[in-house]
Amino acid sequence: MILYRSVFLIDDDIDDRDLFLDALKEIDKNVHCSLAENGNSAMEILLCDIFEKPDLIFLDLNMPLINGKELLKVLKKSPHLSSIPVIMYSTFFGPNEMDEIAKLGASHCLVKHTSFNELKTSLKMILAKNW
Repeated sequence: MILYRSVFLIDDDIDDRDLFLDALKEIDKNVHCSLAENGNSAMEILLCDIFEKPDLIFLDLNMPLINGKELLKVLKKSPHLSSIPVIMYSTFFGPNEMDEIAKLGASHCLVKHTSFNELKTSLKMILAKNW
């Protein structure tokens, strides 16, 4: 069962965004996904009064301008956004990085899959868990 109806993906890689959107559509066409290609545009969107707060945020770790850790700190300090679960999303997490990210307030770390079916399986699990 899918618990989240709106997600926000922040990722600078267009291929990763497209793959994520395709997997999400196959899982449940009723889940709405908003997109941002970097931390600056994500903050503009998230802090906009007319933007409806998402149920869940997927945040790429390695991005230009504001990286994922920096943006996570900002999100968790914002009274308007701090309660939204954040899933860090990256091709690689260093040995101590997952602990550091958890301390910063991320709910989960998801490694970007090269397999479309593995991505779908991971997204199904994430969307069904009460973070």
